[in-house]
Amino acid sequence: MTRVGVVLSGCGVKDGSEIHESVITLLALDRLGAEAVCIAPNVPQMDVVDHLKGEPARELRNVLVESARIARGKIVDVKDVRAGDLDALIFPGGFGAAKNICDFAVKGAECTVNPDVKRLAREMHEAKKPIGAICIAPTIVAKIFEGTSAKPKLTIGNDKGTADALVKMGAEHVDRDVRDTLVDEENRIVTTPAYMCATRISEAADGIEKLVGQVLAMARAEQAAVAR
Repeated sequence: MTRVGVVLSGCGVKDGSEIHESVITLLALDRLGAEAVCIAPNVPQMDVVDHLKGEPARELRNVLVESARIARGKIVDVKDVRAGDLDALIFPGGFGAAKNICDFAVKGAECTVNPDVKRLAREMHEAKKPIGAICIAPTIVAKIFEGTSAKPKLTIGNDKGTADALVKMGAEHVDRDVRDTLVDEENRIVTTPAYMCATRISEAADGIEKLVGQVLAMARAEQAAVAR
């Protein structure tokens, strides 16, 4: 069975993984016969937000512990995962992707990425295993490959400020509709805008489901090639 790592960044759009995007990803993987391996870094969240009030909350939370809410407790610390354990990798969005996996939310193009996440993503790329990134998560991918020969083609929809930051980090940005994806065949990277543009969950779902299918097709083609 194809094993796909799903990198979570907490639980909740304002300070963790976007829950709709995460669950749609997990559901699509299951429906297409893949095994999802939920992964998160064991680090403190950058901040905690009261999602009812939309205001900062005076408490501390851990990214791995909060991500376990979405994973129903079945989750692995990213530091313990290697490319050999997986066939593909997918990053859902949410502010946690830009706060806890990297710090793009506060530093923009000058951000840094969690070192264990960066190491795993680069291992996957070197092994020719595909990577998917949803919503704001392409910022993580751009930063991971900044300064390398990869020069990934990515989309976050049509938000000019974020697109300009991707370009500053060495990526190429291509505008895409919310229900569509962008496939970088050379680098084996698939991206979709989701809630960067979506106004309804069905809009986000269409793009995410398409992304999952494309990532799995790449992964399974590579598995078949290795098997031959």
